[in-house]
Parts: sequence; structure tokens; C-alpha cells
Amino acid sequence: MTETIRIMVVDDHHIVRQGLVALIGTIPGMLVVAEAADGEQAVETYRKCKPDVTLMDLRLPRKSGVEAIQQIREEFPAARVIVLTTFDGDEDIYRALQAGAKGYLLKGMSTEELTEAIRTVHAGKSRIPAIVAERLASRMGGPSLTARELEVLRRIVRGRSNKEIAGDLFISEATVKTHINSILSKLGVGDRTQAATTALQRGIVHLD
Repeated sequence: MTETIRIMVVDDHHIVRQGLVALIGTIPGMLVVAEAADGEQAVETYRKCKPDVTLMDLRLPRKSGVEAIQQIREEFPAARVIVLTTFDGDEDIYRALQAGAKGYLLKGMSTEELTEAIRTVHAGKSRIPAIVAERLASRMGGPSLTARELEVLRRIVRGRSNKEIAGDLFISEATVKTHINSILSKLGVGDRTQAATTALQRGIVHLD
């Protein structure tokens, strides 16, 4: 007899969560032992249940999926987490794997892909589909934005002017322009509009 893999499902959408629970219930050797609807609950529930594998959405209330993964892995270094999300931007992937996720699946995968990922990660290996690995490779090759550049970029995405950004961050407009020039260069784009579009497409910034 092979051991049953105990699974926790974390997703803030009740119907999605129930669908996953029902699906996993049809797979031999797997059992959902816990569910959570937000990042805080995910951490608390992990402490109580210590599942073998956790399926974690990225966009969660109260604490993001990345933050939840980081906290769980700090407390339980052997925790095995698979990100299951609609987000395929290279920055989303990079942050999740940096936090300690062992797998990354896009919603819409087949039952076979899900089953294989759970078994692979449970065995202590990583499971990154080819399309996700390609996005990650492109992210690893590019220069990273600084924390200040990210602050500026978030405000560009929100449509803030240079003057407004300067006021928000208590810096001069000249400094804002310097940051924007650096952002455009690092993202490989020509103007603010392209920077905003690229930031959203790659998952560098999200519209909450």
C-alpha cells in the first residue's frame, strides 16, 4: 500500500476550491485534509494540519499567496507548496519560486498534469511546466528593478503624474524622471504607457 498524500487547498473562490476538492477526491491515493480561503487562514491551517502538499493560489485576501508561502516555509522548511493560479507573468512565477514554492501550475491544467505535479512535489522534486520555465528564464536574464523604482512604477500604472509621484514619495520631479528613465531601460520599453502595460502583463504590478 502506498501512503495517502494529504493535501490542503487554498483559494479565495469557494467554487474553485470546491471543484479542486471534488477533483482530488477522484484521484486514488490523495485526500484533501484542509481548506483555506485567504493567506492568514492558510498559515494557521497549515500549522494545525501539516499537509503533505499544499495547493496555493497567489491572489488571496489578508495575506498574498507569496507571503503565505514565505511564512509557512520559514516555520516548516520541508513544506511542499504548489502554486495553482491564473497568473503566468514572469514576475509572479519568480516571486512564488523565490518564496519556496516547489511547483507552479496554471488553472486550466488537466487532471493528469495536476496529479503528476502533486506526486512529483510530494516526492521532493520540483514541477515547473515548460511554458512557465520559459517565462522564468526570461525573468532571470533581465535586470531587477530597485524597491524605489517599483514604487514609482506602481504609481505610473495608477496614472499618477511625475509631480504627483514626487509628492507621494517626497522626492524631486528630477529624481522621479531619473527613476522613470531607468525603469524604461530595464523593461525595454519606450514610454510610460508601455511601461504600465508591460508591468501588468509580466505581473510586476497588479491592479488591486
